[in-house]
Amino acid sequence: MASVNTNGATLVALQYLNKTNSEMEQVQSRINTGLKVATAKDDGAVYAVGQGLRAKIAGMGVVKNSIDRAVSTVDVAAAAGEAVSDLLVQLKEKALAAKDASLDSASRTAYNEDFKRLRDQITKVVENADFNGTNMVKASGSAITAIVDAAGTNTITVSAEDLSLGASIVTIAATESIGTVAAASAAAILLDASITNVGASLARLGAGSKALSVSNTFASKIKDALETGLGNLVDADLSRESARLQSLQVKQQLGIQALSIANQSSSMLLSLFR
Repeated sequence: MASVNTNGATLVALQYLNKTNSEMEQVQSRINTGLKVATAKDDGAVYAVGQGLRAKIAGMGVVKNSIDRAVSTVDVAAAAGEAVSDLLVQLKEKALAAKDASLDSASRTAYNEDFKRLRDQITKVVENADFNGTNMVKASGSAITAIVDAAGTNTITVSAEDLSLGASIVTIAATESIGTVAAASAAAILLDASITNVGASLARLGAGSKALSVSNTFASKIKDALETGLGNLVDADLSRESARLQSLQVKQQLGIQALSIANQSSSMLLSLFR
């Protein structure tokens, strides 16, 4: 039936054109955002999974920051420990030289002054071994703890090592001197113990730094795997979308022409009344 009020062909052509326009909007959105699932409207289930992965990725970023901060703090402490160890070796050299009973007064005084200068340098090294407000090697120094999982339940703690003078590791006192043969002999004994103790402290700091580095590498791999998994779920294949866009553009032009032809069918009725 021919009718002016109702044009079925036009309605069908318009439906297909609207569908094509909707698909083009979707493709253009994917190209603009790079995502095939940008909102819950695109795919609610996949979007929910993606948000969960994003939360884990953010958590692993926090883990890496925590570990990086801990590694830097431990490395500063280890560098200070190495400097203290070197100073102790030099102090022992001075103490051994001062044990020589044949030294004249001027030479003994010179050795003693060098000894005190090196001794005081230990205090300066220890007090300056600070990173981000944390000093692991001074008296009452702070241990460092790093988060190693996204849930924040697992941690690695590296204990502080008190390398200050007169403590349990560096046993020479802050007033130690080698002004006499007896004092030099006593200092040499203390220095032997201190060198051994500092070596053990450095071993503990090195083990802690190694554990943190291993955890940091693992955290990086986990973060990369999560990002890859998220991309597989929500990223758009831009090559495919580009090809699809060109196809839809052609389809849109054909739809416009089909709608135009359908609209002309009503005007054909005029010829019946001429």
